[in-house]
Amino acid sequence: MYTTTAITLLVIMDPPGQVPVFLSLVGRRSAEYRRKAAWQAPLVSLLVISLFAVGGRAILAYLHIGIPALQGAGGLLLLLVALQLLMGLGGSTAAQVSDDVNVALVPLGTPMLAGPGAIAAVIVAVSQVHGDVPGYTAIAAAILTVHAVVALALFFSTGIIRVLRVSGITLLAKIAGLLLAAIAVQLIATSVIGFAATA
Repeated sequence: MYTTTAITLLVIMDPPGQVPVFLSLVGRRSAEYRRKAAWQAPLVSLLVISLFAVGGRAILAYLHIGIPALQGAGGLLLLLVALQLLMGLGGSTAAQVSDDVNVALVPLGTPMLAGPGAIAAVIVAVSQVHGDVPGYTAIAAAILTVHAVVALALFFSTGIIRVLRVSGITLLAKIAGLLLAAIAVQLIATSVIGFAATA
């Protein structure tokens, strides 16, 4: 169970793929802010995923929310971030908005790391254990391992900023925005397919 859960979360959360988005969002901030964001984002993700691991099915059932709804909401949030990166990161207004928002919480912690895919994967993994304590322990260890890998990837990526400079970060923001937009559209499309299948 440990290996399966860890590999699934690593593929979904994609630590190397988070690096360009992380750099594009924090590249213009101070070194202290970048180091803080590098551990805050995985910590937020860990808290959210742990919450859903413990009571995910009950939370979704109580609120009458399905996985397709989570996917649609995550897709819309990512699309807004993607549009900001593609069109507004270089402008003064966008820079002011970014300064007022802790990007380690949104969009890095959630929905980039603790997104619909990771939440659904954890809920499914927990539902397969059926009260087995070693199984729960294995899932918890897998979640901690994956978040440690993510934290290391983000922490060491801060050194790349010295090489990229402002022009490199601007280019990276455009590329990250395009990739995020594609991920967002895919999430929304998957959400629509999920709703259609349950209709």
